[in-house]
Amino acid sequence: MSIDLKLSVTLTLDETALEDALAEYDELHVGDMIRQVLDKAIALDDVRVEVVSGPKTLEDYDHQQG
Repeated sequence: MSIDLKLSVTLTLDETALEDALAEYDELHVGDMIRQVLDKAIALDDVRVEVVSGPKTLEDYDHQQG
């Protein structure tokens, strides 16, 4: 039997950690990277991630800083 969990999570990290994580998981979008991390950690049947605030990509982050 499947169990659905809906979570609200806030992550705080510095710019280099975000860049390193995106490179390590070979992803361009933060949501895709988080999906991979969660799936690898506990082998989920289905993972849906939505970034609701904050930059979705490093390009978004650069625009916010500039």
